[in-house]
Amino acid sequence: MAEVIQAFEGFLGLLDSWLGSSIWFPYVLVGVGVWFTIYLGFPQFRYFNRAWRFLFGKEGDSNAPGDTTHFRALTTALSGTVGTGNIGGVAFALFLGGPAALFWMWVTAFVGMTTKFVEVTLSHKYREFDDKGEVAGGPMYYMEKRLNMKWLAVIFAIATLLSAIGTGCLPQSNNLANGLDTSFGIPTWVSGLVLAVLLGLVVIGGIKRIAAVASKIVPVMAAFYLIGAIGVIVVHAENIWPSLVSIFGSIFSGSAALGGFLGASFAYAFTHGVNRGIFSNEAGQGSAPIAHASAKADDPVPEGLVSLLEPFIDTLVICTITGLVILSSGAWADKFPNDFGLGNTEVVAGVYSDEDPAHVAMLSAHMGRNPPANDPIKPLTAELTVVNGAIVDSGYTIIHNRSVAEEITVRRNGELLTGSLVVEAGEIVNDVELHGSSLVHSVNLTVEAFKRGIFGESGQYAVTISLVLFAFSTALAWSYYGDRAILYLFGPKALTPYRVIYCIAFLLGATMDTTLIWKIAAVFVVLMALPNLFGITMLSREMKSTVRNFVDPAEEKAA
Repeated sequence: MAEVIQAFEGFLGLLDSWLGSSIWFPYVLVGVGVWFTIYLGFPQFRYFNRAWRFLFGKEGDSNAPGDTTHFRALTTALSGTVGTGNIGGVAFALFLGGPAALFWMWVTAFVGMTTKFVEVTLSHKYREFDDKGEVAGGPMYYMEKRLNMKWLAVIFAIATLLSAIGTGCLPQSNNLANGLDTSFGIPTWVSGLVLAVLLGLVVIGGIKRIAAVASKIVPVMAAFYLIGAIGVIVVHAENIWPSLVSIFGSIFSGSAALGGFLGASFAYAFTHGVNRGIFSNEAGQGSAPIAHASAKADDPVPEGLVSLLEPFIDTLVICTITGLVILSSGAWADKFPNDFGLGNTEVVAGVYSDEDPAHVAMLSAHMGRNPPANDPIKPLTAELTVVNGAIVDSGYTIIHNRSVAEEITVRRNGELLTGSLVVEAGEIVNDVELHGSSLVHSVNLTVEAFKRGIFGESGQYAVTISLVLFAFSTALAWSYYGDRAILYLFGPKALTPYRVIYCIAFLLGATMDTTLIWKIAAVFVVLMALPNLFGITMLSREMKSTVRNFVDPAEEKAA
């Protein structure tokens, strides 16, 4: 079974290297946002204040057709975006790309405000009402009704369905369960089971029940998380300016090595910053328009304006605070006791130290996107002798989580191993567990950073409780996205089986390997985004006309 999982991880890694982690995808994603930002005259600035007016009901008709208010539609969409991407995704981006990755998350969010505005407006414009009078909307409807590309709509709907499981369900359940296990010792299967049942009770009620729950959870969870984060930033206030300097000072050069962090190239910072940015705020992915389609409005533009606030709240506020907590606390460059996932572990021949600048340069190049052809660091093939959990042979280095691992012990079935550790081409092939000190990432990194604030060790509970709320609300929103995709593809008869499968997947995700989860998520995000980005680009002129007609009808007639 382990070999099958490893092979599947390798396949996902290959797909991700062609898609989200490729150098071309960030340019496509950011490029579409830049195009619309310029073409529509920087709507992030022009309509920012008006977006808040629509959100709080100071403009618009509350009796217009739809299922939810602007506020509930936004909180539902935010519950889908403000999730583990804000807690674990930011930490993962910093782990891979260093401080500069946060800057590229900001860029993605800024242009993403326009992208979100466009995709929501167009999706809302072509929404439909089903037999029960409930809204059915999303990019698949403008693809079919306006572009006459039923095939593209089907591809998007299938990708949405897969993403509902691969990004909205499995990663949320996994991070949630691991957080409860780490902080409170609750077994992952227990938390997965309990919350899967609660999830089922909500999703059965459809968008109205989901929106009602989300509108209450989102403000509470955001406030709770920000209080814990500020408790860290206050303690490390003197490090805020140096953290900002490290972000802006390495935008185009890549981040230098520090502590256990071996450095990252510009390509790593750019690619993973943008990749985590879209995973966090989902601008361009086409998911949020499904929730916003339910909003009560006679014209699509007001809801598009409300959606413009999503990347601002999600990334430019919450993700920034998470990033500053991690950077100012110094946790991102420190090693911690860690259980090694063998998929993130490589054994190389020779002894290397992260305190030797020459070794750091070689290790950084070895782990880069394109290792040098004459890479002096070679994968090890050998049988290492282990006595009472300690490897007694020398002449090797274990790299875990992109750092030189230390204080390593080897176990089998929980017992200290005495025997052989078989390594082939740098990979450990026998069934063992490794424990040692290395860099940590994702939720674990954020937890360690929160421990360094005014709340001390108790700071981790702020992350855990926020994580539970973030992840659960995200799973709620994504259940609805998959719900609408199923409705589009197979009709209303398939809704109940889908909802059952979704809840079962939530339970299974609680016990899956984190590395595998993130790889699944990374692939499905892109498979949704590409059809949507293509579709909205094809409708650029219509989008501009729609906005002009709403903002200034006289100007539209003159044009």
